[in-house]
Amino acid sequence: MKRKLTQLFCSVVLALLLPVSAFAAQLDAAARKAAKENDAKVLSAKTTKQAGGRTHEIKMLTKKGVVKTVKVPEKRKKKKDR
Repeated sequence: MKRKLTQLFCSVVLALLLPVSAFAAQLDAAARKAAKENDAKVLSAKTTKQAGGRTHEIKMLTKKGVVKTVKVPEKRKKKKDR
């Protein structure tokens, strides 16, 4: 009985963490893409929620020593038409 409760608890915890890891993966991908496009090093990255949806804010340091912040709208998955 104790083993089944432990398995259930672990399953619930993993299910709750899945959406968080998906957002982290999207933020990481956006930060890598922005750094590559701007030939810069990422200093920080965060996701903010606004009325129109979520936006990734990425702060970078360019090779010229300039700190630059870019905002990238989060891509939403489109539902398939049935």
